[in-house]
Amino acid sequence: MIATFASFLILQAASAQPQPAPPPSPPNGCTGEHYDEFDFWLGEWDVYRAGTETLVAHSLIKKLYAGCAVRENWMPLKGAGGGSLNGYDPQSGGWKQTWIGSSPGPVYFTGGATDGKMVLTGRWKGSGPKGEDGLTRMTYSKLPDGAVRQHGEFSADHGLTWQTTFDLIYRPHKEGP
Repeated sequence: MIATFASFLILQAASAQPQPAPPPSPPNGCTGEHYDEFDFWLGEWDVYRAGTETLVAHSLIKKLYAGCAVRENWMPLKGAGGGSLNGYDPQSGGWKQTWIGSSPGPVYFTGGATDGKMVLTGRWKGSGPKGEDGLTRMTYSKLPDGAVRQHGEFSADHGLTWQTTFDLIYRPHKEGP
């Protein structure tokens, strides 16, 4: 009987020990209209110079991290690749992009959705037509056939004037023969 009573006391003492807290719930993720503004760019793409059938790259664009980021993996047919990480910033109410490619250091762009297009602008060292420093503005727009246009412009005068430096069309990737 004493052994039974002792076992009862041990069981009661063990059950009185504080239990570890359950793990925290995962974050809710990023949902809603602002987080979906760049979804038209998601996909696996073949990238062409606008107005030509000249294939210049492949690009894989995915939504990651519970819908909080859009990541591009840029794979040119010639030269080194790169990539961007894009996300909506609720504090500023705009989008931010960090591009890292074959040049040293990242390039930072900011902007947002305007009339169904995504417009991002940033200072990009050496991005001018003659290698000069200045602003680069990229406008992404969904085309009626489902393709996406990325129109790049350069300004050496702080955005007073702009000139086209690249014009690309992203078409859904087709498997080769």
